[in-house]
Amino acid sequence: MDLGIRDRVALVCAASGGLGKAAALALAQEGARLVICSRDQSRINASAAEIKGAIGEGADSVLPVVADVSRPVDIKRLFSLAIESFGQVDILVTNTGGPPSGSFMDLTDEKWQTGFDLNLLSTIRCIREAVPLMQKNKWGRIINITSLTVKQPINDLIVSSVLRPGIIGLSKVLANLYGRDGITVNSVAPGFVMTGRQQELGQARAQKQGISFEEYVRTSSADIPTGRFGTPQELASVIAFLASKRASYVNGATISVDGGLVKGLF
Repeated sequence: MDLGIRDRVALVCAASGGLGKAAALALAQEGARLVICSRDQSRINASAAEIKGAIGEGADSVLPVVADVSRPVDIKRLFSLAIESFGQVDILVTNTGGPPSGSFMDLTDEKWQTGFDLNLLSTIRCIREAVPLMQKNKWGRIINITSLTVKQPINDLIVSSVLRPGIIGLSKVLANLYGRDGITVNSVAPGFVMTGRQQELGQARAQKQGISFEEYVRTSSADIPTGRFGTPQELASVIAFLASKRASYVNGATISVDGGLVKGLF
């Protein structure tokens, strides 16, 4: 299926590994030009090299940028470099590392502020930079990577459970405001996808339960109708579709990619 995004410019945040890198690769394989960012120079360069290698020798359409999306000055610089290199941003995939985890009474104001800046405010700032560029061409795709916590809160991920639903509210409002400009705004809500973040959380949970990480994965998989954790590539395929020309009538949606783990109807 031709997704119709060849030569579109996609900016993918937090793309040095995990879900962000998988999303960037999926978009590159559909012919999109990429701007990818991370806080770590060596990791984002390695990610760019891996993507270039996957889409063919001599590929020169992947721009790695060092940026911390919790810092407004870095976001401004990120978009400036994207425009300087490619002249436009057509597709934005917002993504960050996970916010602080822990029990409610152990989470300080500083940890809540870290989560707010990293997860919610960074999304607002990135979209604010992207919208005028998309309005200019009457075409744009914004996809927010969130979490199953937007539909099913998790006790030890309380910061995520509080802040990430705000992204869904933001997405619905922006979908209302900018749909007539040819801009769609959607979100994906991954469940248990095997990434470095998921391994980190799993190790902590396994230790708390006094079991091995392998046993934690087995018991957790038993609650998932598909019987297993997902892969970053499976989420990335959904993101690539939402970024495509073919998804032009999908707007304001939050799509679960969780193997059926979330039990609610919506």
